[in-house]
Amino acid sequence: MEFWRRRKEKGKARECFLKTGSMFLKKLIADCNGISNPIRMFSFDQISKATDDPRCSILDGSSDFTWYKGVIEGKPYSIKIYRMEEMAYNDVVLSARVSNHSGFPKLIGCCLEYPLPVLVFEDLDDYKILNERGSVGCEDAPLLPWNVRLKIAKEVAIAITYLHTAFPRIIIHRNIKAENVFLDKNGKAKLTDFSLAVTLPEGKSWIETKWSGTCGYIDSGYVLTVLVSEYTDVFSFGILMLVLLIGRPGGLLISDGRWNIPSNISECVKDLQERGEPVEPVQMKLFLDLALRCCDRSSGYQPKMIVVAKEIMLIEKVPLDSQMLENVSEDGQITH
Repeated sequence: MEFWRRRKEKGKARECFLKTGSMFLKKLIADCNGISNPIRMFSFDQISKATDDPRCSILDGSSDFTWYKGVIEGKPYSIKIYRMEEMAYNDVVLSARVSNHSGFPKLIGCCLEYPLPVLVFEDLDDYKILNERGSVGCEDAPLLPWNVRLKIAKEVAIAITYLHTAFPRIIIHRNIKAENVFLDKNGKAKLTDFSLAVTLPEGKSWIETKWSGTCGYIDSGYVLTVLVSEYTDVFSFGILMLVLLIGRPGGLLISDGRWNIPSNISECVKDLQERGEPVEPVQMKLFLDLALRCCDRSSGYQPKMIVVAKEIMLIEKVPLDSQMLENVSEDGQITH
């Protein structure tokens, strides 16, 4: 009986491989012209043994996927199992594309012998996931030290800049939020989850597509026009900056189309002080101003992510002459 059970499982795995493999190849060609970093292929047996093992634990989960910690051939990995088809193919193709960049969790490989691709990442057991307030741990945990939050913003900005500038076809993440930022054991921020990402046609700066993302982080202009561009990510990143600065969930920062945040840096600093949080008024003012510029679609002066990343690097060096920030050009170069 065991022989026939195993034979049936292998037959089902082969069917899944033919279907899932062809879909994966189609998505790879469509999004990356067939070019990607090489990744390892894991078998159905390896994944099932790793996730069925009593030592396997669930690292994190959502309605769309679950993260598992599993051991394959004596080595620990983090295994991501999806429930939604298009999301899974997006994530595996684009995670493979960026896996050599330090701003993203490293994708080791995948398994195509399941109905949907199973992603196998480096061991994330020592990683911490930001909560919706931009902190770690329980929702009412104190905010991280300001210099740590500033460093997180800088590293996520660099990762998004890479998506927007490193390839002939711009990658738009579309789901930038605190909960999609991991901190590794050294405290380095890594942006994860390409399930909602889109790749723009070469030479194009926008496309029309059904809006998607997380409430509180989505630009209302994007919802109305369904035009997605790199500024879609800029807006979401601006909300992430406000979450890191103020320590409130993104969904609570805007109410009925109006900002639900302190009106100026003095009020912001006072609010943080009343909650017993550390403050750095000069840096925080520059950071708040930049975050609001990222979210200001109406002015026509939204900065590109490369500019945002460079400005955050300058903010880290405060005290400095604020004139320096005005000298960062639209292409990210510092002029004199």
